[in-house]
Amino acid sequence: MKLSFSAMLLLCLLLSSSFFFELSSAGSGFCASKCAQRCSKAGMKDRCMKFCGICCSKCKCVPSGTYGNKHECPCYRDLKNSKGKGKCP
Repeated sequence: MKLSFSAMLLLCLLLSSSFFFELSSAGSGFCASKCAQRCSKAGMKDRCMKFCGICCSKCKCVPSGTYGNKHECPCYRDLKNSKGKGKCP
């Protein structure tokens, strides 16, 4: 009896953890697709993707297009690097 209860408990834990993993990775899929679009014409795509991903994870938005339109996402627009310049591509 204890063995079947332990097995059911373990199964429930595994299913619930995979469910929460899918929920947490859903946001990163959003950022990855939005940043891929934003950085599609960038000269240094890997650098653009890195900083766009950082900004997207903090702000939960990415402006449309490949350049400009930062008025669509004030948080994205207002993030600054250590030198006081815009952090987000």
